[in-house]
Amino acid sequence: MALQLYDGIVTILPLIGKGKKKGPSEAFSLGEPVPTRIKEFYVRSSCFLYPAETADAGPRLAILYEDNHQKVCLSIKRLDFSHGGAGDPGSANLIDLAARDDLELGASHLIPVPAPAYGLLILTESTIAFIDDATGELTNKPLDEPAIFVTWAEMDAQRWLLADDYGRLFLLMLVIGNHKTKSFQIHAIGNTSRASVLVHLGSGLVFIGSHQGDSQVIQIQEGGIVSVQNLPNLAPILDFTVMDMGNRSGETQSNEYSSGQARIVAGSGAFQDGSLRSIRSGVGMEEQGLLGEMNHTSDLFPLASSSGKAHSDILAASFVDETRVFRFFSDGEVEELEDFMGMSFSEGSLWLSNITGNRLLQVTSSRAIILDLDSGMVTAEWSAQDAGPITVASAKEERLVISTGGSEAIIFDLTRDLHIIARRNFSQEGQISCIHVPTICPDICVVGFWQGASVAILSISSLETLRKAVMSDNAVNVPRSVALTQLIADEAPTLLVGMANGEVVTFSMSLTGFELGFRKATILGTQGPTFKILPRSGGLSSVFAICEHSSLIYGSEGRIMYSAVTAEEASCVCPFDCEAYPGAIALATSKDLRIALVDTERTTHVQTLKVNATVRRVAYSPKLKAFGIGTIYRELKTGYEMIQSHFKLADEVMFKELDSHTLYSDELVESCIRADLRDGSGELVERFVVGTAYMDLDGQDVVRGRVMVFAVTPERKLQVVSELATMGACRALDVIDGNIVAALVKTVIIYSLNAPNLTKLATYRTSTAPIALSVSGSEIAIADLMKSVSVVSYTRPNHPGGSHCLVEVARHFQTAWATAVAHVDDRTWLESDAEGNLMVLKQNVAGVTADDRRRLEIVSEIQLGEMVNRIRTVEVEQSGTAVVVPKAFMATVDGSVYLFALIMPAKQDLLMRLQQAIAARVQSPGNVPFNAYRAFRNSVREAEEPFRFVDGELIEKFLDCPAMLQESICKELGLKEQVDVEDIRTMVEGLRRIH
Repeated sequence: MALQLYDGIVTILPLIGKGKKKGPSEAFSLGEPVPTRIKEFYVRSSCFLYPAETADAGPRLAILYEDNHQKVCLSIKRLDFSHGGAGDPGSANLIDLAARDDLELGASHLIPVPAPAYGLLILTESTIAFIDDATGELTNKPLDEPAIFVTWAEMDAQRWLLADDYGRLFLLMLVIGNHKTKSFQIHAIGNTSRASVLVHLGSGLVFIGSHQGDSQVIQIQEGGIVSVQNLPNLAPILDFTVMDMGNRSGETQSNEYSSGQARIVAGSGAFQDGSLRSIRSGVGMEEQGLLGEMNHTSDLFPLASSSGKAHSDILAASFVDETRVFRFFSDGEVEELEDFMGMSFSEGSLWLSNITGNRLLQVTSSRAIILDLDSGMVTAEWSAQDAGPITVASAKEERLVISTGGSEAIIFDLTRDLHIIARRNFSQEGQISCIHVPTICPDICVVGFWQGASVAILSISSLETLRKAVMSDNAVNVPRSVALTQLIADEAPTLLVGMANGEVVTFSMSLTGFELGFRKATILGTQGPTFKILPRSGGLSSVFAICEHSSLIYGSEGRIMYSAVTAEEASCVCPFDCEAYPGAIALATSKDLRIALVDTERTTHVQTLKVNATVRRVAYSPKLKAFGIGTIYRELKTGYEMIQSHFKLADEVMFKELDSHTLYSDELVESCIRADLRDGSGELVERFVVGTAYMDLDGQDVVRGRVMVFAVTPERKLQVVSELATMGACRALDVIDGNIVAALVKTVIIYSLNAPNLTKLATYRTSTAPIALSVSGSEIAIADLMKSVSVVSYTRPNHPGGSHCLVEVARHFQTAWATAVAHVDDRTWLESDAEGNLMVLKQNVAGVTADDRRRLEIVSEIQLGEMVNRIRTVEVEQSGTAVVVPKAFMATVDGSVYLFALIMPAKQDLLMRLQQAIAARVQSPGNVPFNAYRAFRNSVREAEEPFRFVDGELIEKFLDCPAMLQESICKELGLKEQVDVEDIRTMVEGLRRIH
């Protein structure tokens, strides 16, 4: 194996056979690398040549390179390699055999040709050349139109697949006669994502690995290609915006951050593979059908029209003053019924279910009735009468438990026609808020109380209190919903209590003594969640928690997981396993009723809108419910590449294009923001601001870009209200005090809008070129191309006629090729650089001298390993029990989205010690030491380990460790007070829920 890791050096890796078996399937191990020098520096392509049958010399290496005179040359070398002895890696030497310099300038790839032709194919932009190995004869075939080939794959000895930069796929075929190449043919067979690598899988199947678009598996067939599978790819993410944080962006976030609250809309891919991607982590739902508009559904119940049916075929929807019933047929047709088996349709239902004996139970606020499904007659009825209205109800096969008047509980025997088994008044405990009769334990029922904020486990035969737990000291924070079910296999059932403040409290409950243990609390939102149990395979269940951030609670890897559900505005759900939609759920919102399939576990959900152009910049307006998108479109016309930029307005729901503004033909969009600007009258108006740059610059004193301000009309059209030609490309934009901050080449300028004019207020000269801005209050952090970050303060004039000022107040004096910056805390900024590092910079306000106080110091640093293109801050209200506080999302050129959070001071030492202990005991891929992998490194300096930075992915590996290893890690944390394994596990589980 030959590797070119550095210019002028080829590293030879010998393959050493492990066994006696010879042939293609023989197992090999890699020997010690042996470097050897070559005189060719600017290598474009290289390959080993197939040895001719008569050849007895060593391996031959072909190298396509560019010499110092910019001529493209080909060199053929023979590898002379000798294995070394013990402790000696051996020696390697590349001996020149042949060379030629008559190749086209556009030559890019070498393809070795096996028997019977034996030779070398050379791909160029306008021709394909073949060099015969025996004679050295060069044959050229011109292409019908130019192509920039990027990769290739061999199908057999005479056919190859070629991919070009525009996503076109070609089939190249050699025509051979008398063991010689007579000619070769090339045909375009289809269009795919722009390929980075091609792999022929056999039988005409080809894998297309793409860095600029989705990877694909295609089938080559007569007449073209067919897509078999599409593998989503987010890379490269050029820009993104946080569209949703549970509520609309910009609204107050009052709950603890949890998985799935953030919806990110990213500009992914490049050119013809460019797209908008909506990214959200959570449990996905796939809508199967919409029953229609129904306002304010209060509850849903699955029913079967007879006991012999394996699936539900009746769906009942309860409203405040009525109950509606729908029949589902096996072909998916739905019919609303005027009546069903004598059910009461004139009032809302608190409970509906099938019970033993082919019967149906219905509970309303005034009565409970049992209906015979064979005759459609009421066989038993109990009326509340003087007991007061029925407020809550729950039932299983043989027992019904209701609460009347809010304080009395009554148990009925359903096998004896609503015979009362027990009744008890809980006036001393307080009014009953919720009741649950669990399937997993038919001998008990669980009751929640308003007063005392408590939950009690009662005997279902006598209503005797078996166990009681006080949930909160706050009288307002009361239980609103309870559920007992088996979430985790081979463990005790889990009791879930939904509190009025949006908190979910879980207990592990023993089925013998009904003891409650392992109490844990998780905040889902601000409203009390309502629980619905959904069955899973293996006798397990998951729990759908309905609140403003609806979540699915389920067991995974021995732990309880909380995952946001992609269903918005869900008011009630129920399992609905019907024949037409097996495993489905019924879901109601405030406006409609629908059938959907829900995932069993959390995944990352990506929705794609093809734009067929590079989405360079994205801005989002919650008020307009629209995106501003800067795009770059590329196409090939008669051999010429044409580039055109647009600024588009797109709807937030359908991503439908509403309007588009075309930029000049030689102009590229560079930056885009949504801003509230002062319009000259002092009032703030919402505008989109776009910065551009010109590609063709013939002279020095020419216009290099523009700053454009767009308004959106009531008809949702773009209107240019102001534009300004600039002497530098506008790389970044932000807004401060209702004014525009523009980062031009070597200058940051503040403009005020007084339509149709933009007036310069203040300027600041940067070290090289500003490429990113972050505004916090009256301060602007400027990421410089080469000189890291500086912070300037903006000051308005104190009197009329005074001047606006930008004054530098802090600077990071080390060299760093910055790519993005964001303000994450008081006097603290997060910076990323082009070498994959992250740095947290903090101003030393307590410095002794003025120079010390101007200094930005590195308080944390780590090697991320990917170049960050954009950092977007998020505002999450801090919870008193939070371990970390999310501060920003980061998107990289490799398509990754990371969450950056600040660790609470009380947990910093614990997490850093935990990281160190886990790193010493958990094996990493390739056995690369964690400290060496994550240590800061750039062209100026290299650290030995990450500094005050915690890798969340490594911390989460604690949950995957065996129990004995977890105990060992906790014992060696070196803390003064011994920490409990369960406390660490709970903390790490909370961190895992964040993403």
